[in-house]
Amino acid sequence: MANTSALPDLELRPALHKFGAAQTPVVVIDNFCNDLASIIAAATTLAPFPPAGNHYPGLRRVIQPTDTAYAYVEDMLERAAPFIGGAFDVDRFELVEASFSMVTCPPERLSTVQRAPHFDSTEDGYFAVMHYLSETAGTAFYRHRATATERVTNAGLNAYIAAAQRESARAAASYIVDSNDYYERIGAVTGYRNRLVIYPGNLLHSGLILPGSALSSDPQQGRLTTNIFVRAT
Repeated sequence: MANTSALPDLELRPALHKFGAAQTPVVVIDNFCNDLASIIAAATTLAPFPPAGNHYPGLRRVIQPTDTAYAYVEDMLERAAPFIGGAFDVDRFELVEASFSMVTCPPERLSTVQRAPHFDSTEDGYFAVMHYLSETAGTAFYRHRATATERVTNAGLNAYIAAAQRESARAAASYIVDSNDYYERIGAVTGYRNRLVIYPGNLLHSGLILPGSALSSDPQQGRLTTNIFVRAT
């Protein structure tokens, strides 16, 4: 990675949004890193990425401590810590996983699970930290109509999963973007290049993959994001 000490500091532009009936906080910070080109270059050196698991519709390369990009992850979390603490009342957190990710699955090949919003964990204190490295439509957040679920908890998990599985079998083979018969869109964040977004992992969400989007596997061309998960300790 390039030495960023000589680069001018960009002016951070943080904003706090609250979405849904639960008024769940979502943090957005623009101009997050000074040298985006070196981060994209670091991701490119790790390509080609392997197929992702956990129903992610594309490719994902986990960033290991031995990778050059790991220093970027550590620096990003250090800079994001005050915003995580302020928005979510978290004193400390630990890194669970960080990866470079690209959505590459054509809509017609989506599994039934991939056609609906998802959640990352039912844990309280589990947060997603996403850095947009390319211009994208962004990320949207949803309420499940049948169960009024916005954040999936252990207590409501079984009821939500049962209803969502019944509905997903009837869903069209496409990425969810707007509200539909089963989900109401309660908010969205545009995926501007070099924007960071932080939200609870149990908040229903989906990447906004618009019809006709180019779904390249090339980090220089595709929908490249850094996806980080942290857990409060």
